[in-house]
Amino acid sequence: MKDKTVFICQNCGFRSPKWMGRCHSCGEWNSLIEEVEEETPVEISFPPSDPVLYKDIKELAKPRMQIEIEDFNKVLGGGLVLGSVVLIGGEPGIGKSTLLLQVSKGLAQVGESVLYVSGEESLEQIKLRGDRLGVRDGSLYLLSETNLERIVSQAERLRPKALVVDSVQTIFSSKMTSSPGTISQVREVANQIFRFAKKNQIPSFLVGHITKEGSLAGPKSLEHMVDVVLLFEGERDHSYRVLRALKNRFGPVSELAVFEMTAAGLQAILNPSAFFLRERPREEAGSAVVCTIKGTRPFLAEIQALVSSTLFTGNPRRMSIGLDHYRTSMLLALVEKKVGYSFAGEDIYLNVAGGMTIDEPAADLGVVMAVVSSLKNMPLPKDMTFFGEVGLSGEIRSVSQPLARIKEAQTLGFGSILVPAGNLDALDKADLPAIQCLGVKTVKQALQYVF
Repeated sequence: MKDKTVFICQNCGFRSPKWMGRCHSCGEWNSLIEEVEEETPVEISFPPSDPVLYKDIKELAKPRMQIEIEDFNKVLGGGLVLGSVVLIGGEPGIGKSTLLLQVSKGLAQVGESVLYVSGEESLEQIKLRGDRLGVRDGSLYLLSETNLERIVSQAERLRPKALVVDSVQTIFSSKMTSSPGTISQVREVANQIFRFAKKNQIPSFLVGHITKEGSLAGPKSLEHMVDVVLLFEGERDHSYRVLRALKNRFGPVSELAVFEMTAAGLQAILNPSAFFLRERPREEAGSAVVCTIKGTRPFLAEIQALVSSTLFTGNPRRMSIGLDHYRTSMLLALVEKKVGYSFAGEDIYLNVAGGMTIDEPAADLGVVMAVVSSLKNMPLPKDMTFFGEVGLSGEIRSVSQPLARIKEAQTLGFGSILVPAGNLDALDKADLPAIQCLGVKTVKQALQYVF
């Protein structure tokens, strides 16, 4: 039978019978690559099974494996689940291979055998990094291979306790004629590793590349197929890295861990709030500390604002880094309308110090305070922090997990905190820590209290 030739978009997976310069689905140029669809029989690796009653299913004696890096366990939801497939994505050079080699080292040091497969580096290159990270004894096996069938064969022979594949875009299956990294190859590689992990109850890590838009490369079905999707990100100009969960079948989503890149590898930052506030100026106008939540962990972050007069009064600049641009524009309009301050002829720049990104509405009150502080050139109280969502009527709305935010502020030595009155009323007075909690209902009331 003659094989069928199709053109598949490597950005979105759109299929076309003929080549086109631009994909009709996503609009990407020169992304369609010719691939041959071969008529091959599907191999069934699972034995036939019968339905089982829920009450008859026995629990695993050891459902999770603990990793040496405690923050990594928290992001996974309490440890590495047996038979799970974890996809880790990140920009080139961000530290994905370093992180997974440290994870492999930790598992090997406690007696668990690990097979680390690299399709991008030689064994000598991996050993150079391992010497820098302190890899010594333990059952850590290295394999430099790009053929999927050979990798699975070696994994079947060794039967390790964990499998690492770096990266899924460099591995190819000899059953298919398309090039490594194409959508068909990525789908086939992930599918076979997924079946191997489930069949043998071996947790597996897959490293994925990132597109220029910041999303995981490959078909969207890749994210649906795996159990956990982790994103490893950070700014190249900063030493810290952030690992967060985008999908987790075994734990909370949006959990977050912060690491610092050092000469000896990635070091977990046990107190991220103190790390990001360590260089904060105390007596400068335009600086406000907000209590935000990342996953289940409270964070204190510094929001900086600069309000400067401009000659272009008809079109002043509005720039924000680390905050949603449209939401900050809405807050500026609200302050003008409800409080009476005028930003006409003023350039306004907003920034989250340290390169962090805040995407929750609880930072609204801190943004307003930082902007007004810079406009009036009056510093905020140095021991005060803020959280609260601001509505379009000028009201300050309640946010989730207020007690965790308040306790984090007290731990860092802040003496007072401005909170929504609704949160303060809902909290039991006996449970509040020894910090002055000030409940406010409107933006106008909050500004009058502070200034």
